[in-house]
Amino acid sequence: MTQAKNDRVLGTLHPDGDSGSVRVQDTYDTGMDDLWSALTEPDRLARWISTVDGELRLGGEFRAAFFTSGWEGVGRVRECDPPHHFRIETTDADGSGAGAIDVSLTPDGDRTILVIVESGIPVAQLAAYGAGAQMHAEDLAAHVAGREPVPAQQRWRELIPHYEALSLSQD
Repeated sequence: MTQAKNDRVLGTLHPDGDSGSVRVQDTYDTGMDDLWSALTEPDRLARWISTVDGELRLGGEFRAAFFTSGWEGVGRVRECDPPHHFRIETTDADGSGAGAIDVSLTPDGDRTILVIVESGIPVAQLAAYGAGAQMHAEDLAAHVAGREPVPAQQRWRELIPHYEALSLSQD
């Protein structure tokens, strides 16, 4: 099992009225094309984050079920500029909770900087979304490195206090 950096916080929380956004950034030890593949190809997504059924192309619609968070819903690809950027809009499976996820990749030598911004989050849930987004980012890092991720419950217990403190500092 891989030991996570327990106090490393990758995300920032951005409240804006009743909703807000979470921004997570990390650098991955792989090239842009490989990271793009891990983020956009259903067979690779199924190895680290989610089952995906549908079309992951500009204008395409898909259904997804995330392993770690349990989120299920539908999405539509609104922007796509391989291997640099994509934007998806999501709706929970029950029709509630609409949001958007922007993903940007930037080369950094042989490595890649990934920035994920998830918006449309109820402000009361920003800490939970922040911890969850970081868990997904860490699971992606484990996937591209060929490692097993830290067990989700363990990592949640380690991260949520940090994100709750961030949330309180926003008040």
